[in-house]
Amino acid sequence: MYESDAGLLAPGWAGSPAETTTGDSAFLQAMLDAEAALTRAQSGCGLAPAEAGRAVTSAADAGRFDVRDLALRARADGDPVVPLTMDLLAAVEQDVRPYVHRGATSQDILDTAAMLVAARTLAPLLDDLARTAEAVARLAAAHRNTPMAGRTLTQHAAPTTFGLKAAGWRALILDARDRLSAVRESLPAQLGGAAGTLAAFEAYAPTEDADGIDPGLPLIQAFASELGLAEPLLPWHTLRTPIADLAGALAFTAGALGKMAADVLNLSRTEIGEVTEGRGDESSAMTHEADPVHATLIAAAARRAPGLAATLYGSLAAEDERPAGAWHAEWEPLRELLRLVGGAAHRAAELTGTLRVVPYAMRENLQLTDGLIVSERLAAVFAERIGRKRAREVLVSAAHRARAETTDLADVLADVLDEEPELAGLDLGELTDPARYTGCAGSLTDRALDRG
Repeated sequence: MYESDAGLLAPGWAGSPAETTTGDSAFLQAMLDAEAALTRAQSGCGLAPAEAGRAVTSAADAGRFDVRDLALRARADGDPVVPLTMDLLAAVEQDVRPYVHRGATSQDILDTAAMLVAARTLAPLLDDLARTAEAVARLAAAHRNTPMAGRTLTQHAAPTTFGLKAAGWRALILDARDRLSAVRESLPAQLGGAAGTLAAFEAYAPTEDADGIDPGLPLIQAFASELGLAEPLLPWHTLRTPIADLAGALAFTAGALGKMAADVLNLSRTEIGEVTEGRGDESSAMTHEADPVHATLIAAAARRAPGLAATLYGSLAAEDERPAGAWHAEWEPLRELLRLVGGAAHRAAELTGTLRVVPYAMRENLQLTDGLIVSERLAAVFAERIGRKRAREVLVSAAHRARAETTDLADVLADVLDEEPELAGLDLGELTDPARYTGCAGSLTDRALDRG
């Protein structure tokens, strides 16, 4: 029998921490952790004996359950919690069974498990983002003043520095870190019972405590505390803010890493050659080709993530107190999104840790337009002396001549200066040097690197 879900067609996340934290066994363990925590919480609130919590916790080991069998049996009821509950009941002594899954609904357990899986996936993901940010910060500092062509709409625009480009990557990565960190802190447990009223829990303890507090409310707090998750204000069976927030932060992270990957892919083209992956793999067909594998797989994740997030956002429109279909539609896209972004972050840390910058290629590429890349600077300087209209006329004419004669703009302008007395004395060598027209790139890089 073939092994399922081995990651054969998913090199972006295969072998990453996200593979381990999002697998079927990981989800099964998270569901068992939720079941055990619920019994312990009820024990702590006086709704179940202490030995019940200990017994269920002892039995809640994923290794004792058959994942494939649970998956097949889940088809009958539409979710895996129902068969899991049956197996968990069989795994404990008779006197403990009344306290297994008591008062809960399947969505309580599966939603809580999803939040546990998310929390366990986000921890190494955030570590990888931190590694990536540190590596990019080193690149930005080392190349603060390394000039390169700035490109807009695929064309050379004006000079910039690689330091500023890397600082921009880092800014996006830190934005992603902040969003994911906030989401991770807010991931809530789910507990509401059949219709989100906690009625079943009240049925087992029908009197209010001395302070007039319904017994279900302390149970929510105890349940969340047992799991290390946030306490929800309300049961969120059809109030899917936690899923939407998680989807948004993950999709943003994929896009942030995708921007960096897109730049690396472009700059590592053979005809550009301004960066290379430190361990680019050889093509299976062309031995001369070193493929930017990390950037390619990150870019692939960035293209898939928005669609997965869109499905999760679509599930916000969930009817009634528990929905038919909207909730079920979340399970696979959420896991795949966690996997994709976790894998992309892991790849990004490897990419940036070994990325090679090629300053001489950047300098050569700056000369491809024969000085035209600094035309903006020349226009500003000339306008001060001969006015904007005449400055434009001079530069347009000089540019056309430079292109026609395939000569350097500075050589053409040397003749122009002889015809324009007001421009006499200008240092064309300095004015047409791209490295001397990077504006505030260095200061902007410093400013960006000050952010912690």
